[in-house]
Amino acid sequence: MIRDVMALANQEYDLIVVGGGIFGICAAWDATLRGLSVALVEQDDFGHATSANHFKVVHGGIRYLQHGDVYRVRESSAERSAFLRIAPHLVRPMPFIIPTYGHGMKGKAVMRAALLLYDLLTFDRNRGIKDSRNHIPSGKMMSTHDLLEMFPNLERKGLTGAAIFHDGQMYNPPRLSLAFTQAAAAAGAHVANYMRVTKLIRKGNRIIGVKAQDRLSGDLLEVRGRVVLNATGPWAKWLLEPGSDLALKRDPSFSRDAYFVVKKRLVRDHALSVQGQTKDPDAFLSRGNRHLFLVPWRGYTLIGVWHVVHEGKPDTFTVTPQDLQGFLDEINVSYPGVNLTLDDVSMWNAGLTLFGENKPGAVDLSYGKRSIVVDHAQDHQVEGLITLIGVRFTTARGIAEKAVNLVFDKLGKEAPRSKTAVTPIHGGNFDSFDHLLYKANQQRPLTLSTDVMTALLQNYGAAYGEVLQIANENPALAETVGDSTVVKAEIIHAVRAEMAQN
Repeated sequence: MIRDVMALANQEYDLIVVGGGIFGICAAWDATLRGLSVALVEQDDFGHATSANHFKVVHGGIRYLQHGDVYRVRESSAERSAFLRIAPHLVRPMPFIIPTYGHGMKGKAVMRAALLLYDLLTFDRNRGIKDSRNHIPSGKMMSTHDLLEMFPNLERKGLTGAAIFHDGQMYNPPRLSLAFTQAAAAAGAHVANYMRVTKLIRKGNRIIGVKAQDRLSGDLLEVRGRVVLNATGPWAKWLLEPGSDLALKRDPSFSRDAYFVVKKRLVRDHALSVQGQTKDPDAFLSRGNRHLFLVPWRGYTLIGVWHVVHEGKPDTFTVTPQDLQGFLDEINVSYPGVNLTLDDVSMWNAGLTLFGENKPGAVDLSYGKRSIVVDHAQDHQVEGLITLIGVRFTTARGIAEKAVNLVFDKLGKEAPRSKTAVTPIHGGNFDSFDHLLYKANQQRPLTLSTDVMTALLQNYGAAYGEVLQIANENPALAETVGDSTVVKAEIIHAVRAEMAQN
């Protein structure tokens, strides 16, 4: 990818996508694959905000069984399958364990029935996934003895065993967003980061483009397009100018979803669910308090997620030391024996996800509402503008597909069928990760360890050769950065080919 800002002003595009989070990126990729001319502009790094700072889970929809929402179970399972199919290096299955207690909703019988129902509803979950390591197994039950061998600190009173299901986990969310962006650029989209859209250009009752500022040079320019997709997430209403005639009819509120990272392995190969201290008010079939998760990730443990309404501009949220201490207190009560302190926390991550209508005082937002796609011709009698506000990374591809269908309608064209559910993203075009790794190790420079080579393939997939070529040209660039698995050639590659700006 080459950053050519001034080229954006040299043509009228079929579609301008404002916002380089995963929803905007997927829309740009989909539209380009379907033959539209597309410009994608992002005010920071691609996928820099919520797209990089979520819990790294590709949800298959099992949680929606509690809500009786079969549609979302099917939708989530289909989108999880798409990620496992088109990004097999960056997404792989992760087993989750839910302990069972006593009888009733928390008991083994209910969970066994839930797993059976879930397997039936997601019968096609492995369709088209070439790499068998990315297949989602059927759910199963675990004995109390086996469970306590893995997790001896669990509350034992009434413990009857556990249920095991699988979801997807992202190895590296920023690289996943970047691989989608690279796929869009390779298909012909013009993409530019550090371009802040300051205003929509309006002519009568039609939006005809955007005014933007290059944050690196300060240059101002206009980008013209027949349709503008406002995919800026929590920034969407601010781009639409609150109080103007383009303001959203229902003012959405956002949840600050936060978790923290522990610099040691509290869990090994399985994620563990424990019940927190607050209720899940939305569940149709409630199992009591909402679940918190301890999830293994690259030698660390992710613990979360906590939710709270955030009001005001999206740049202003944070997680305070008091918030973090509250998180620690809750997990220490919910999973006795871990005895975590602030010294154990290496970092926190948080992002803003759509909750729905503003509800002051809301605390538990575990189950966000559906994504929003607004046709401003219907809501405001202004043509050429669509707003997309997404909820979960998992559904980004599918929601983007629907938004692009609407773009074709706005253009007066018949929409070709989307191919993004089956088209590999950058680096994803291979049949077996194990075979790819074997092949890569055959040409591995002696200075690279097998661990480094594995990490290289998990980040770049079949495109690992782009980095390896740089390392081969200059052996000094085959060295790692400190004790990480990042080789110096990756930094050079990021500048040369991935639009890294700082």
